[in-house]
Amino acid sequence: MRKRLFVAIDLPDSTRQLLAGLDPRIHGVRWTQTDQMHLTLGFFGGVREEVEIKLREKLSAIGFGAFFLNVNGVGVFSAKRAPKIIWIGVGKAHPHLFQIHQRVQEAALAAGIEPELRPWHPHITLARCCDVSTQALRKFLQTHADFDAGMIRVEVFHLYSSNLTPAGPIHIRELTVHSGAVSDRRALL
Repeated sequence: MRKRLFVAIDLPDSTRQLLAGLDPRIHGVRWTQTDQMHLTLGFFGGVREEVEIKLREKLSAIGFGAFFLNVNGVGVFSAKRAPKIIWIGVGKAHPHLFQIHQRVQEAALAAGIEPELRPWHPHITLARCCDVSTQALRKFLQTHADFDAGMIRVEVFHLYSSNLTPAGPIHIRELTVHSGAVSDRRALL
């Protein structure tokens, strides 16, 4: 059996609620549920069980110190000029964030997972757009281009499995890496 896995930094509830309050309620814009908001450090699709075990081991060995990260600046990713993703930026090239991302990618490679070759643009996905024009989002984007959601303290990241369902994805926390301390869901079973 193969799993869809991703490594992410969760957001504090207060930040999630603040971001949920930005929803412009525009037709075709599907805002992310608050419990699904996170900063992805790496996504790995179709991972076999033996590779997942190696990935857990490699991720568990990542050491890092806690740091603060700015969450600010709303923008969009577009495909053929139509907005597809509304996001909020994080850290503005924060060196500690990029270091953790690099270590996650190295752990995946060491576990036998092909690396992501596209440049990494750290962000938190706020919404997905379907048949929404740039014009429909223009005022929202202008108003929130410099939106500041404050700072979050990063002292933990997680490995999640993701199961796609008609009602939306279900994320299960599989592993937690916290400044040297690791919590593995399998150890609790």
